[in-house]
Amino acid sequence: MTGDMGERPPSRIDAVAEAVALIGGVLLIALATMVVVSVTLRSDLVGAAGVPGDFELVQMATAVAAFCFLPLCQLKRGNIFVDTFTLKLPQRWRDGLDALWDVVYGLAMALIAWRLGVGARSALASGENTMVLQLPSYLPIALCAVLAGFVALAAFVSASRLLRQPQ
Repeated sequence: MTGDMGERPPSRIDAVAEAVALIGGVLLIALATMVVVSVTLRSDLVGAAGVPGDFELVQMATAVAAFCFLPLCQLKRGNIFVDTFTLKLPQRWRDGLDALWDVVYGLAMALIAWRLGVGARSALASGENTMVLQLPSYLPIALCAVLAGFVALAAFVSASRLLRQPQ
């Protein structure tokens, strides 16, 4: 893996992040295919009903897919950053500031993971299901909670990498 932090062999977390991002990509391709099929079925040419619950599947799969991409984006330092005020600082200071913001991001994602976990547990306890397909609502919420926890871990790893790199 290459990036702002130079050459280094990919670690286990990098490999998992790449696999999770690939799963997110496959999920989005499957979702896009399902939407095309549903819209085609509803067209005047076919005149049939669309895929039942397509909007429910789009909502759940889009959320899961978005969380699938975040860990790899973080590890590759692909998030947007603004360095207007820090350009003249020494590289070590900029790395320290970036590491600090990685830790803040990691803490925010840990908070999001916790609250998603609470929401998943609540949806499970109440037996909440989707309206059309009657799918359990807690499943995608719980999956997003796990993925948000993985994003937090990725942020802490990227902060550690910044602080350990030689100057």
